Amino acid sequence: MADRGVAAAEFAALLTDFAPFESSPRLAVAVSGGADSLALVLLADAWARSRGGTVFALTVDHRLRPQSAAEAAQIGRWLAAWGIAHCVLVWDGPRPQRGLQKAARAARYRLLEGWCAANGVLHLLLAHHRQDQAETLLLRLARGSGLDGLAGMSRVVERASCRILRPLLGIAPERLTATLEAHQQPWIEDPSNRNRAFARARLRQSLPLLAEEGLSAERLFATAERLGRARAALETEVAALLARAVALYPQGFARLDIGRMAAAPAETGLRALAAVVATVGGAEYPPRLERLERLYHGLRSGNLGSGRTLGGCHVVPRRGTVLICREPAAMAPPLPARPGTQVTWDGRFRLALPATAPAGLLLGPLGVAPADLAGGGLPAMVRSSLPALRDERQEVIAAPMLRYAKNGYNGSWLAASRTFFRPTRPLTGSGFTVV
Repeated sequence: MADRGVAAAEFAALLTDFAPFESSPRLAVAVSGGADSLALVLLADAWARSRGGTVFALTVDHRLRPQSAAEAAQIGRWLAAWGIAHCVLVWDGPRPQRGLQKAARAARYRLLEGWCAANGVLHLLLAHHRQDQAETLLLRLARGSGLDGLAGMSRVVERASCRILRPLLGIAPERLTATLEAHQQPWIEDPSNRNRAFARARLRQSLPLLAEEGLSAERLFATAERLGRARAALETEVAALLARAVALYPQGFARLDIGRMAAAPAETGLRALAAVVATVGGAEYPPRLERLERLYHGLRSGNLGSGRTLGGCHVVPRRGTVLICREPAAMAPPLPARPGTQVTWDGRFRLALPATAPAGLLLGPLGVAPADLAGGGLPAMVRSSLPALRDERQEVIAAPMLRYAKNGYNGSWLAASRTFFRPTRPLTGSGFTVV
């Protein structure tokens, strides 16, 4: 079994867990050139073609190694022989002095998801397999992770623009190599996989020794699967509490029903509060547990005083509820907003400007509203955190969420623009908003 490749019927069965797909499915596959991702793209291509669909292979060139561009070109030639469309996404810009691997990973996902959004592809497939999951569990155990971390990588992750799918998560890597051998398809060996400067490479080299003590990749994968079931059960409980106790508004703020939050089990309530703070704050991850626990205990005991801050948010008692809105001091600086483009600001709002919009605009926080702007019935602290467009003189000329345009400006371009509250982290897996 270990040296047998993955057949088309087996792969089709793996994808049934992710159904439904479109009648003519369009899939993006991240392809690094290694055996795992090349096997995945060949399997996905055969599956999609049999259903009248299309696969797009995406290679991210981080430009961290001199040979990366040549390798990306080689991948393109291989895939062209199979009739598979291939696109190279290049990571440009400055490199951090510290945390390079983390920054490269973030850039990789940003480029992949951005391509999917721009091309209307709803499913992004990644080639993580059973050994990757085992290594992830060990890495997170070494870092002291809790249940969520030890549950490892999820088979499905809902992102703003696409679903991230990992159909091979339970497959041994040897079977993926065998799949390529059956197709007579060569692959690229990444030297960084053996570089002991990286924790994952050191762990990978230690797996045979751990297996002798019973910690085989199979057993570690099974442990992550069991913890994943526990995490999923908790997520269901949290989603139910969020539906009962939280109202999330398109202006990017939330109201909490204190009684319902306090009546929930502590672990469920803590997770629900963390989700709200991360969503309103436009963050990728929830705040640290210690500060979150202090805020949660203050919320349950009614001891928030005049309000607190956490995760870039204000948490303020208001008329029998708790208002959670963005903290002005934590908001991102203004960004250029060019006509005919889209821009996401502060991890919360996405603005699409028509080509008729004025040039030289900046998108940033509204702050103190112009005298002729109506409040829209929103609390002042919410209104000040909304996105606004400024001209070269730093004067507010539009507040899209409030349908405001400064007197003297042609408002037709504003009517044609679109602004959405699209936080980095949705409140639940699917996300929901009070309209």
